[in-house]
Amino acid sequence: MKRKGVFLLLMIAMTLLLTSCWSKKELTDLAIVSAMGIDKTKDGRFHLTLQIINPGNVAGGMQGGGGSQSPPITIYSASGDNIVEASRRASGRISRRLYYAHTNLVVVGERLAKKEGLNTLIDALDRDPEFRNTSTLVIAKNSTAADLVKTLTPVDKIPANKVLKTLEFTERKWGENVKTSLQEVMKSIESPGRGTVVSGFRLVGNAQQAQKLDNLQESAPAATLRASGIAVLKQGKLVDWLYGKPARGTVWILDKIQGTDINIGWGGKKEAIAYQTVRQKTSVSAQVKNGKPHISVHTRVEGDIGDMEVPVDITNPKVITKIEKSVRKEIKKELRVAIERAQKNKTDILGFGEVVHRTRPNQFKKLKTEWNDVYFPKLDVDIAVEAYVRRAGLRNKSFLSGVKENQK
Repeated sequence: MKRKGVFLLLMIAMTLLLTSCWSKKELTDLAIVSAMGIDKTKDGRFHLTLQIINPGNVAGGMQGGGGSQSPPITIYSASGDNIVEASRRASGRISRRLYYAHTNLVVVGERLAKKEGLNTLIDALDRDPEFRNTSTLVIAKNSTAADLVKTLTPVDKIPANKVLKTLEFTERKWGENVKTSLQEVMKSIESPGRGTVVSGFRLVGNAQQAQKLDNLQESAPAATLRASGIAVLKQGKLVDWLYGKPARGTVWILDKIQGTDINIGWGGKKEAIAYQTVRQKTSVSAQVKNGKPHISVHTRVEGDIGDMEVPVDITNPKVITKIEKSVRKEIKKELRVAIERAQKNKTDILGFGEVVHRTRPNQFKKLKTEWNDVYFPKLDVDIAVEAYVRRAGLRNKSFLSGVKENQK
C-alpha cells in the first residue's frame, strides 16, 4: 500500500510539470507595435498612430530598407476621448491583437505637448502592464507625431530604430540631444520643483513623399527624420526649445555628455582648433550662504586635438596651456548660457532643486512650492571648469606649419 501511495503522489506531482502555457502568445496572432504617435485633434480627441512591423518584410535583416517591394511597416490610426479608447478603436481595424511589449518609441505632437502636456498620456501608458516604461519619448518639432511615425527610412528598415539610433549617436558624439525614457520623465514630473528635458525630432522634406516606397529607393531621400534640439517641459507642458550652446550646456550640467567637440579661436581665426572630449564629469553641490541656497557646478574634461586650421606648435607646453584655457572659457560660457536660459524660463531642468533637497531637506521644504517661480530664477551659481589636452592625434607638428615654411 505504501508503494502505491508513493507512486500515486509521484504521478500527481508530475502532472504539475505537464501544465500548458496559459498565457502563450502566437506570433501570427500579434501585431507588434514598434512606435506610437500621439496627437490631439481639432475637436479635442486623442489621435493615435501605430507603427506596426511587417515580420516577413524585415526577416532579411534590420538594415537595407530598399530591397523589398512591400513596406517594412504598416500604419494604423484611430481617435478617442482618451488613449485607451483610441487604442481599442485601432484594434478594430486590424486582424491581430495589438502588442505593445516591444514599443520602444513614443512620439508626442508639439501642439499636444504645448497645450495639454504629457501628464495625462503618461499616466495611461504607465498603467498598461504590457507597455515598457523604458520606452524613449520624443516630441515632434514643427509637425505632428503622425508624420514622424509614418516616415519610411532607407537605412534602418524600422523607422523607430532610426530615431533611437540617431539619438544614441548624437548624444554620444555631439551632446545636444538626450535620450529620455518615460520612466525618467515620470520621475522628473513627480519631483518637486523639477523641470524635464526631452529630445525633439523633425521631418525634413515632404510629409507625403516620406510615406511612399520611393523614399527608400533614392540615394538622397526626399524626406528624412532628424534630431532637432531639446524640449523644455514645465509641469509636463512644453515651454521652450533649446539649440546649440544652451542645449549642450544643459547636457553638460546634467552630466550626460558622452562626447563632443569644442571649437576655439586662434591667431585671429574663429573656430581654428577642434578639441574632442574623451572623458568628462560634472558634479553639482549646494551650500547655504546668508540663509539662501547657493549652487556650485564643477566640470572636469579631458580631450584630444582633433583639427587645426592654423599652424600651431603644440609641442610647446605654453601653447597647450593656452589651448586648455580657451577650452575652459568656452565650456564655462556654455554652462552659464544654459543656466541663464533655464532661469529665464523659470524651469529647473538642471536639477538644482534636487541637490538642495538632498543636502538641506528641511530648508527645501519651505522653498519647494515656489522653487521654480521665485527662488530658482534668483539662484546664485558658481561655475568651475578644468580642461586638459591629453593627445594630439598622429602628429605633433601641424601639417600647415610645413606648408607655411615652404612658402617662405
